[in-house]
Amino acid sequence: MPLPRLLPGLAHQIAGGDQPRPLWRHPATIAAAALALTLGAVPFLPDSSGDDGSRPGGIAPAADATPAPSGAGPGEVTPEMQAEIDRVVAAGSRLDRAQGRTATADASVRCATFEGQRYCLGFGWTHQSRKALAARLDAPTPAGREQTGDLDADGLLARASRRTSTERAEAERAELTAAARAVGKVWLLRHEIQGVPLPDDFAQQHPDLALDGVSARTFGRKYPRKDKILTSRVARAQNETWWCGPATMQAIGWSSQGTRKTQSYWARRLGTTSAGTSITDMVRVVNNKTHYDAKRFAGPYVVLDISDFSFRQWYRLMMRHIHDYRAPVVLHPVLLKQYYPYLDDDASGHFQVGRGFDQNPGGNRQIGYFEPWDQSKFDPSEPAISRVQWRNAYRSYRANLDHFQRNVGV
Repeated sequence: MPLPRLLPGLAHQIAGGDQPRPLWRHPATIAAAALALTLGAVPFLPDSSGDDGSRPGGIAPAADATPAPSGAGPGEVTPEMQAEIDRVVAAGSRLDRAQGRTATADASVRCATFEGQRYCLGFGWTHQSRKALAARLDAPTPAGREQTGDLDADGLLARASRRTSTERAEAERAELTAAARAVGKVWLLRHEIQGVPLPDDFAQQHPDLALDGVSARTFGRKYPRKDKILTSRVARAQNETWWCGPATMQAIGWSSQGTRKTQSYWARRLGTTSAGTSITDMVRVVNNKTHYDAKRFAGPYVVLDISDFSFRQWYRLMMRHIHDYRAPVVLHPVLLKQYYPYLDDDASGHFQVGRGFDQNPGGNRQIGYFEPWDQSKFDPSEPAISRVQWRNAYRSYRANLDHFQRNVGV
């Protein structure tokens, strides 16, 4: 049955000392990163078989598997980028005058263009129009679903209205600056996954990211049948109904730092409230608090709209991140029974830790992930849900597309 939200007064507020920091600053020391790599080499604990019949177990990469290139490091913010950031932040003054849901949604969704790629606040890197995204945000949140902790449209609009002008400008400037510094990675992802040609001056603009003439079609052509990262002992069920974000971040942070921190620790860093956690905050904290944003892994994480990704492209993105980057994916589905048969009730938007794939030549392609939601923890009459899941990847793709934001953290 649907669970009531707690009063806003019980919300966790972000601590003053947890402000975003430059991408090059990380609390994990070199020793901690080495420990994380060591953990990655430890044999994985047996994973539970899914209802779809997938069988866990490691498979060594094939001899002709795709090479494992490094990720893209953060770039510099050019004067042109800074002017674009200033323009978008200044336009936020419209929120001070916005009246009603539609006007607030329209004023909230503002977009910047960096080197030909569009980034829209709250939605990430996208090819969708600003008006289309504002319409998604304006659409009513479906009623009667359990809330597991993703900040839904109602929560995003309430936060936009609640922030002072100074708070809003500071948060938006940090989000846009991080996005501008990661535009090189976005171009590479679209090139490698979707086959989008790189700009003629890409090598000049991003000399450290040049592909040395390697074609986009080379990437991902040969992947092993199955691969996975992260030991299953870092997966824990969320401790509150609205803590899917902190539980997801706990697993990612634990695997990076080699030390388990409490979910309340991650809730404070994420700015989680009883309304939930936003995906932009998930990406911010992965970049600030783990080593996975290092160039030898995934590079700076970004929020990427997958509205125009085919299933094959989406699945290749998963394989690329897991096999080549050795870094987890912040999955962002809507938790519906039609996609996740272990659910007793339909639920809200949600976060999961993407950490494996199985191309399963004899059947449906599988995706491996950590599931923080365990409905039995909050209602003992409902079936328990395992942390380690191997499920039909196409259903996860559809669940991602059915979320009003349609994005992932990669």
